[in-house]
Amino acid sequence: MSFGQALNTCLKGVIDRMGVLSTAVTKAYPEKVAVATASKPSVSRKIRNLPSAAATRIAESSKQTYEPRVKLDNINPAIVRMEYVVRGEVLMRAGVIEKELEQGIQKPFKEVIRASIGDCHAMGQQPITFLRQVLGLITYPPLFNDSTIPEDAKERARTILSGCVGNSVGSYTDSNGIEIIRRHVAQYIQKRDGGVPADPNNIILSSGATGAIKSLMSLFRCSIGDKLPGVMTPIPQYPMYSATISELEMSQICYHLDEERGWGLDILSLQQSIAEAKKTCAPRILVVINPGNPTGQVLSRKNIESIIRFAYSENLVIFADEVYQYNVYDEGSEFHSFKKVLMEMGAPFNQMELCSFMSCSKGYLGECGIRGGYVEVVNMCPEVKAMLLKSISALVCASTIGQACMDVMVNPPKPGEPSYELFIREKNAVLASLKERARMVAETFNSIEGFSCNPVQGAMYAFPRIRLPQKAIEAARRAGQEPDVFYVYQLLEQTGICIVPGSGFGQKPDTYHIRSTILPQPEKLKEMLDTLRVFHEKFLRQYE
Repeated sequence: MSFGQALNTCLKGVIDRMGVLSTAVTKAYPEKVAVATASKPSVSRKIRNLPSAAATRIAESSKQTYEPRVKLDNINPAIVRMEYVVRGEVLMRAGVIEKELEQGIQKPFKEVIRASIGDCHAMGQQPITFLRQVLGLITYPPLFNDSTIPEDAKERARTILSGCVGNSVGSYTDSNGIEIIRRHVAQYIQKRDGGVPADPNNIILSSGATGAIKSLMSLFRCSIGDKLPGVMTPIPQYPMYSATISELEMSQICYHLDEERGWGLDILSLQQSIAEAKKTCAPRILVVINPGNPTGQVLSRKNIESIIRFAYSENLVIFADEVYQYNVYDEGSEFHSFKKVLMEMGAPFNQMELCSFMSCSKGYLGECGIRGGYVEVVNMCPEVKAMLLKSISALVCASTIGQACMDVMVNPPKPGEPSYELFIREKNAVLASLKERARMVAETFNSIEGFSCNPVQGAMYAFPRIRLPQKAIEAARRAGQEPDVFYVYQLLEQTGICIVPGSGFGQKPDTYHIRSTILPQPEKLKEMLDTLRVFHEKFLRQYE
């Protein structure tokens, strides 16, 4: 028995004996116990017996309310201004409705379908077996004794653990990530780009692509003369960019994608946008999302070359958001990395600074919650790179589990290894299903009156345009909402379908869009689209 256990036993015995003694005394001398109890003053009696001035102070202090020291008017105004519509009010309302359904409150539907966010597993996608085996092994080493887990998964886990201090994923890593994983990332990039060299020292592992994007963008938060730094973003755009620009108090420069040309990137639009922006800010960064979110387009090589030439002429650093590089569905489309094109264009373009981002949240893994990602920084000045590494060191390191997930993504099982056949079957099944759902969503939207949708060439979203009746637009204005926001709320309240209004991504004036993921599983997706069709027809009749 330990000292603590012995002490607890002794104390229990004393307490028990005290209880027995108390009971015996009460039975033997009930009158005296009653008198003693009655004579014990209560707290309220003690307060009443205090001098009157003290009693008055206590009474008055009990009536005072605490005034919060932190209010909206004394916190960072940049946080107040920033918006992130993907996780905004519509999604919060969806969460409330889900709670109401759990409580038995009657609705005209039985569940909320969250087609608002690119969360693959939340929509029923199953994890890749090899990945989860490796993650299981590195987090619970006794699984190495499990004979049902293939040897190549165990070898991968051993390799990852060997890069961790103390052979444990519970230890800190280098701020830029586990060295062996960074080497694997560089090998992946070099193979993807047809042999174009990649340096592990240019790789930074991060908490999803978002963590890397924020770290890199904060590096540019420096006024030039008396002008704020400017960041060029596509419209429509992924709202994380506008939110980060607001948070960092930089200036957003919007350039419009051409919906009539399949959401193509028009160089003339870039030139017009930057010319106007130079009056008020100093453009520093050009953000390109390829394949596109929310628009689903895949840039051609020719288009990428034009973008690189533009960035060179305007002294811009390219932020290539390439997290959907595995998600290309259109037969005539192909993913081209900005780095490969830039390097193959030769001097002077191959000397330009470039930041390319990747994530394990998308592709065929869809492991959003694990938060794994990387950035490759190309041609960055060594002194500036040292400042970047100093900055990210304050964040300590990315999650080791997220880093391990990236390792599996960039270094999957190879032909001939025990896990390869199952891995390739699961990977191809995920991508084939996404391709079919991309086709289904675009075709269905185009068959609904008032909808028009470009083909979903890649990524995980459709961004159809909706032509709303004038009476619906007027009803939205009376409700104090944008028309597409009004439409999305009506859809959610009447059907349980949660999608995002296009105004949250940016759109040309007097046009209205919605963004829907293609992620619900095929049967659920068909059910959702059929329900949306019925709702829309009813909506048109109501406001015709």
